[in-house]
Amino acid sequence: MGIYARTLKVRDFRSYEVYELALSEGVTVLAGPNAAGKTNLVEALQLLTAGQSFRRPSPADLVRTGASRAEAALLLEGDGRRLDMGLVSERGRRSFSRNGKRVTAAGVRGVLPSVLFCPDHLDMIKRSASVRRAALDDFGVQLNESYAQLVSTYERALEQRNNLLKDRFVPAELLAAWDDAIVSAGASVLVHRLALLERVRTRLVEVYGAIAPRETVDVRYRASVGDIPADESRDREAVASHLSRALAETREEERRRGLTLVGPHRDEVVFMIDGREARSFASQGQQRSLVLAWKIAEVEVTRDILGRYPILLLDDVMSELDAARRESVVRFIADEIQTVITTTNLGYFTDEVLDRAAVVRIGSDEGDGR
Repeated sequence: MGIYARTLKVRDFRSYEVYELALSEGVTVLAGPNAAGKTNLVEALQLLTAGQSFRRPSPADLVRTGASRAEAALLLEGDGRRLDMGLVSERGRRSFSRNGKRVTAAGVRGVLPSVLFCPDHLDMIKRSASVRRAALDDFGVQLNESYAQLVSTYERALEQRNNLLKDRFVPAELLAAWDDAIVSAGASVLVHRLALLERVRTRLVEVYGAIAPRETVDVRYRASVGDIPADESRDREAVASHLSRALAETREEERRRGLTLVGPHRDEVVFMIDGREARSFASQGQQRSLVLAWKIAEVEVTRDILGRYPILLLDDVMSELDAARRESVVRFIADEIQTVITTTNLGYFTDEVLDRAAVVRIGSDEGDGR
């Protein structure tokens, strides 16, 4: 049967005073003009399934102007379970709950993962390496609770080590202690990233082949520590050895520059089309096809790992895609994948899709709070 999102309720959240949205097990289309509040509902859904938002908001950003507290609640049902996921944002703090019990963001992740595709993602290929690393990590933390813990541990160690490197007179033994922390956490992050990327890569190649059958696509992990042989990529000790050696080789340069120069925070996810780096040589259309294939691959990998589909959130991407790529999206949307789509134009969808979708009009008459 699977787990489905049934009802989303928000109060004093972003532009909404009070709003309740019933969700179809299949496709729900939120149709309305720009600035009607459609994306705010998608953000609430992502927060209550992924524990984070693509907007990276502060707690205060979520609170409607003039209110002191924002609330969002999502009812999940299926497989004999009923779960209430909650979010409260007030006094500059954000807190989550699960069945009324306060939890961290990890407490709402993983039950019903979400895959979000929005216009900001369309230039992922040509933006900085940090955007592609974040895309991989944001996906990984929904599939494996330890992934999020490892990334957080590594980032804390990195911050401390960088602070030490800014001090020209830091004792060598103190820096060595943080080297060990970087190596330990960094090797674990690398092993998780490499394994996840290989899963996504397999699916991405399949999906892109359906979109552009005459082109050959690939995605590779370019580690700042140098090449990690495939037979060592899942061996934490072997990866740690690569990282430790790279830190030793860059030690003097790091002291001069006052920052850590190697590690997962400096790595790159490289997309290739016909043997050339897509960031430099691919057309805009090819780059958008790559991102579309990546998002579809995320959906398939979620099913591969967890045995169930995520909820797919498509926020106003149809207007940014050409007809061929819109058709690819529509072909992929299936009844077994719960999907929420926002749009200003229902003409982007075939009658077949609209006949089986729940179409919800979002506008001033629907309580959007414009």
